[in-house]
Amino acid sequence: MNLKNTEPEFAEPKKVNYKAIIGQYLYYWKWFLVSGSFFLLIAFVYLRYVSPMYNISATILIKDDKKGGIASELTAFGELGIVKGAKSNINNEMQLLRTRSLAKKTVEQLKLNISYFQEGRVNPVEIYNDVPIRASFYNTEEGFYNQSMSFVISLLSPNQFELSDMNEKLLGVYKFGQPVKVSKGTMVITNNFFGNNNFKKNIYIVNLRDIESVASAYKGKLLIAPVGEETSILTVSVIDPIKQRGVDYITAVIKNYNQDAIDDKNELGNKTEKFISERLDSIKKDLNGVEYDLEKFKRTNKITDLAINSEAYVGISNTYAGNAADNQTKIGVVNLMLNYLKTASSDDVIPVNIVPEGDATSLVEEYNKLIFTKSKYKEDGTAIHPIRISLDQQIEGMRQSIIASLNNMKRSLELSQKDIQRQENIFQGKIGMVPKQERDVRGINRQQNIKEALYLYLLQKKEENSINLAVTAPNSKIIDEAYANPGPISPKKNVIYLGAFIFGLLLPFGVIYTINLLDSKIHGADDLADLSLPYLGDVPRSETNSELVNTHSRSATAEALRIIRTNLEFMLSGVPEGIAKTIFVTSTVPKEGKTFISANLAATVALGGKRVLLMAMDIRNPKLDEYINIPSKGLTNYLSSPNASIEDYIIKHEGFENFYILPPGLIPPNPAELLMNKKVDDLFTKLKKEYDYIVVDTAPVSLVTDTIIIAKNADCFVYVTRDNHLEKKMLSIPETLYREGKLPNMAILLNDTGTDKGYGYGYGYGYGYGYGYGPDIKKPKTWKEKLFNKK
Repeated sequence: MNLKNTEPEFAEPKKVNYKAIIGQYLYYWKWFLVSGSFFLLIAFVYLRYVSPMYNISATILIKDDKKGGIASELTAFGELGIVKGAKSNINNEMQLLRTRSLAKKTVEQLKLNISYFQEGRVNPVEIYNDVPIRASFYNTEEGFYNQSMSFVISLLSPNQFELSDMNEKLLGVYKFGQPVKVSKGTMVITNNFFGNNNFKKNIYIVNLRDIESVASAYKGKLLIAPVGEETSILTVSVIDPIKQRGVDYITAVIKNYNQDAIDDKNELGNKTEKFISERLDSIKKDLNGVEYDLEKFKRTNKITDLAINSEAYVGISNTYAGNAADNQTKIGVVNLMLNYLKTASSDDVIPVNIVPEGDATSLVEEYNKLIFTKSKYKEDGTAIHPIRISLDQQIEGMRQSIIASLNNMKRSLELSQKDIQRQENIFQGKIGMVPKQERDVRGINRQQNIKEALYLYLLQKKEENSINLAVTAPNSKIIDEAYANPGPISPKKNVIYLGAFIFGLLLPFGVIYTINLLDSKIHGADDLADLSLPYLGDVPRSETNSELVNTHSRSATAEALRIIRTNLEFMLSGVPEGIAKTIFVTSTVPKEGKTFISANLAATVALGGKRVLLMAMDIRNPKLDEYINIPSKGLTNYLSSPNASIEDYIIKHEGFENFYILPPGLIPPNPAELLMNKKVDDLFTKLKKEYDYIVVDTAPVSLVTDTIIIAKNADCFVYVTRDNHLEKKMLSIPETLYREGKLPNMAILLNDTGTDKGYGYGYGYGYGYGYGYGPDIKKPKTWKEKLFNKK
């Protein structure tokens, strides 16, 4: 052990003592146990009374009727924003499933705006299926279902109940089935228990909530997500504390969604049938007129049959005539569609399946779907709603696309018709010998064929439309019916218990960590490692406050003092023989145990057979009388009396052969001036010749200058620092004193160490100094001192 006054050449990195850190927290293991158990109990109570939430889901397939055509080709451009409305309808169908109107319709159908609760021991429990009572409302006025009200029903007998509001105001006693007048309507309570055997005097709560808010709540709870990016399969789910209610809601939503789609398709089919029927009636009149003209022509010209003069020319001419008739039929259909588009409004659907060929058919189908999608949002928003505006833009764009497609088709047919007529005129010139009557008959027959073909075409489409109306399919197919997962998704018991347990451990950990973080006191010898002055050793906490070390002492404190005694021999090796080895004991602040160290160190040296004198030179606040029974007169009396002899004040301690004590005496009014007296130096010169060791208990150096005044008489300074008492920032005081050499041969001693709070931690034995210097007034322990076992 190096005890020389030498400074280290370099400071080694300070190692973290993990064992000491762990020990700090293990000391409070009871806190961790109580806190963890408490929060686990809270978690148990929470899980006992919280309503578990279940996930209910179903899987449906959205049917897509678009197959090829220009609509399919425009899908790629729709993704680039060039052509709007050409994307798959999957997003539109997802929005339709989320509409508030559909949610409101489902809530009304299932009466989800009326809920029932049964009074429990802690919280009311909501019941859904097996409800012993039912509330029905009749003669309701406008706005009845837009209000909220609650009633408490206390069953009195199988036939009677007591009705009160939520403020426990009694509204009356009624019989089941008896009308009860409520705000804007009449309520009737019926019972679902039959017979006295099923009757229980329970208390129930009936809640009628605003249907709009309930619909909005369920709209927000409904989750819709595609199974994959390239699929039209959707997962429809909802989270609800009651499994069956969630199943019923999802089932009803899908059913109402399909029914709305069927109604839309039926409406389209009915309008298409009406349009075709009107056109059939008109074409039938035209066809009858053409047949009458033919009959009149033959009657006037007395023609029964016409011979073909030239089979070849006539045959070719007939072929062109047939082509011209087909083209004219198509042109007629296109003109009908164009005329209809000019007169139809932006909310009218366009008849489908009457355009003979081309891309217009698929565009008409897409246009009609947008019309029905737009009608769904009329109930959910205003004309400036972003979705309404987007749909209007898509409808107008699609309308212009249909008109452009029909115009292109018309121009193509007209060009084809002109070519056919040109060819036909060529061959007609070649059959110039054919009688004019034959040409006239062929013209009449052509008109008849055109009208007849158009009539048959529309009649065919009417039958197809009737078949579609008879077998209208829903818009979606249920793949997996609504199913509630058996286990709740929240709260998760394992997570709650684990979180509660972890929080129960973190809370005391945080408190202890905060206390330690704010604790700026010394804890263990590691906090002294950065000091330049030598480290003399440490003295563990004493089991007793006032008992001195004796020959029978085997405590840790006694053994530590014996080690300190041995270490001091190295520090005092330079003292000449025949001169007492003088040891001064001081500290930074009061209550660091310097008097305890002084008395026990002197006793330990005396037990070694040396003649020892213990001098009490802390004359401002002497504490030696707490350890040794001494007279009231002593050093101060000697220094203040000109003719006094020191031998009159030195006493021998009982039980020790060579242990002598110089008491402090009375507390003087001028202690510093008294210690500056020349008699002090003379006293040390005299006593050093009479004793082997002199141990001097001096005043704290940070409060008064007494110790500095007499420091020149010391051979060695033992600087006592109390563990868990002195502020770390005050270690600069002994460091400065050591560097400046104001206290000769100085070494530091760590007092009152202990391990009951962890390595390097411990509280002392109730020392008599306070931070104010002077006689102490003993105070009762605070609750913190009792909690932390402070003495």
